[in-house]
Amino acid sequence: MIDGSPPPSASAATVLIVEDDRDLSDLLVQLLTLEGYSVSAVDNGRDALDYLNRLESPRLILLDLMMPIIDGVEFLRRRRGNPRLRAVPVVVLSALDRAGAAEFCDVEYLEKPLDFERLLALVHRHCQPR
Repeated sequence: MIDGSPPPSASAATVLIVEDDRDLSDLLVQLLTLEGYSVSAVDNGRDALDYLNRLESPRLILLDLMMPIIDGVEFLRRRRGNPRLRAVPVVVLSALDRAGAAEFCDVEYLEKPLDFERLLALVHRHCQPR
């Protein structure tokens, strides 16, 4: 574990990664899996919405903004209209400045290239047992 704090049990801490950069997505899956989280990854906002409509909501969504099909901003707009999805915290991961997600005051923002220590701290905080 990088920051020394214990992660919750994998069964209680599912993280959904929504990222079209396959290398970054794979790296995040590996990192969070090693930290003890249950991780799923999809390539775009449409696949994320499909995932969220089929399965139990994750504890946290890590969301890229620039993606094909449905981008991160449109995903956030659709999330805002669904009370069940609105309850799931989102951390935006983007090379764009914060203005891309400025209308969504309920999301956190991490700029790419990612600070993995800060990312893990956010994941640990959001995935604490309820």
